[in-house]
Amino acid sequence: MSDDLICVGTIGGAFGVRGDVRLKSFCAEPSDIANYSPLSLEDGRSFVVTLLGPMKSGYSARLSGVASKEDADALNGEKLFARRDQLPALPDDEYYHADLEGLEIVDTGGKVLGTVKSVQNHGAGDLLEVIGPDIKTAVLLPFTLAAVPTVDLGAKRIVTDPPEGLFE
Repeated sequence: MSDDLICVGTIGGAFGVRGDVRLKSFCAEPSDIANYSPLSLEDGRSFVVTLLGPMKSGYSARLSGVASKEDADALNGEKLFARRDQLPALPDDEYYHADLEGLEIVDTGGKVLGTVKSVQNHGAGDLLEVIGPDIKTAVLLPFTLAAVPTVDLGAKRIVTDPPEGLFE
């Protein structure tokens, strides 16, 4: 995936029989996903998105060129991407998840602990999934100011003051 593309949502399969889909937005304001249209899939196909209405865990939506339930079901699980230049600029203390993935994690003493594999959110806040050669099982580091005082995108590094025992 290009660094110019940011994942803004996923398709959850068909909604009805006319080609409408279930859409989950990852945007801070969920309905903004339609403002970044057209959105692309990883394979390069793109769609104009029209939100039809809210529903549990997202929206019902119409994607250009998707005309049947079978077409909509074929898109189940696909990620939707917007071009970075379509998205708003972020304040200094906010980051797109895509910008954090792959960054090196070091402790406050400079010891390399691993790299960010993914950013996860299970409802209580963002967690950085950290992997590395000395880590047997991925570590979930809370993405809070206390645990992550510094994010330096220029140096491609995150400095952490992890909770006691997290990386042991």
